[in-house]
Amino acid sequence: MGGFCRRKERQLVKKDIPSVKRTDEARVRANGLDVVYDTFGDESDPPLLLIMGLSTQMIVWEDEFCQRLAGRGFFVVRFDNRDAGRSSRFDPPGVQGLRNVFHGGQAGLAYTLDDMSDDTLGLMDALGIASAHMVGASMGGMIAQILALGNPRRVLSLTLIMSSSGNPFLPPPRPKAMSILFKPFPTRREPYIEYFLETWRVLNGGEIPIDRDRMRRLAECSFERGVSPGGSARQLAAIFASGNRKSSLAALKVPTLVVHGDADPLLPVECGIDLAESIPGSRLKIIKGMGHWLGPAVWNEVIEAMDRHIRCSR
Repeated sequence: MGGFCRRKERQLVKKDIPSVKRTDEARVRANGLDVVYDTFGDESDPPLLLIMGLSTQMIVWEDEFCQRLAGRGFFVVRFDNRDAGRSSRFDPPGVQGLRNVFHGGQAGLAYTLDDMSDDTLGLMDALGIASAHMVGASMGGMIAQILALGNPRRVLSLTLIMSSSGNPFLPPPRPKAMSILFKPFPTRREPYIEYFLETWRVLNGGEIPIDRDRMRRLAECSFERGVSPGGSARQLAAIFASGNRKSSLAALKVPTLVVHGDADPLLPVECGIDLAESIPGSRLKIIKGMGHWLGPAVWNEVIEAMDRHIRCSR
């Protein structure tokens, strides 16, 4: 990672967080793609894989969040999904593929969430990880569901944060939250930063304040690492094309924790409740005031719930 982002990250980490071993960013071939990742903690500890959401880079699993998890005895791996950050990007179609999905077809679909699940497995293979605890946020939670359904022996436990089963009968996003997903994706620095700030201000909901300076540093670092305007449309098309997993999840036997905010404007809390009801034996943790953003204000509650869940799953 460049020096610019390193400096920004250091500003985001509290001084009282214990220091843990971490690697620089590295690039591996996985499922025929270049996947960029880094790690926190000791390789001998149980692996914990963090899968990020729509058009969002791995650094939004913030350093301090990863360090806290590593400090609890996990080997934490975070990575850029395809078409995000520094991992491989794809060519158009983007918007056209999304239009086709809305009209009931898959012509022009660049890839699917199944392909993104295979990317995750490829990364695990490249790193020599036979099985891992999986944590997915939003789209990342959907990818984790698909991975666990197809490869349950590779998944020690699931934590699904602000995600969904794809059940079409669930309440829709609030209009502002949906519209923000379709806004033009800027490629110049200042417009991109304003776009980033506005997007997460809306998706955060109105109950927990956002630290605008912290968010700006994340936006600056995201821009520095590289933005992929078409990637957002291609990933969104993959989400819409992924269908309804609700009935399939009834066969899932992986220990699962569902974490959802009661103020989520993009995937309303009913999505988390439905997801937990769809997976036998799952646990549900609803966090008051949390929107569609994993900010520092909820880290203690989320990490504590994850830690308890994973340790009970062993």
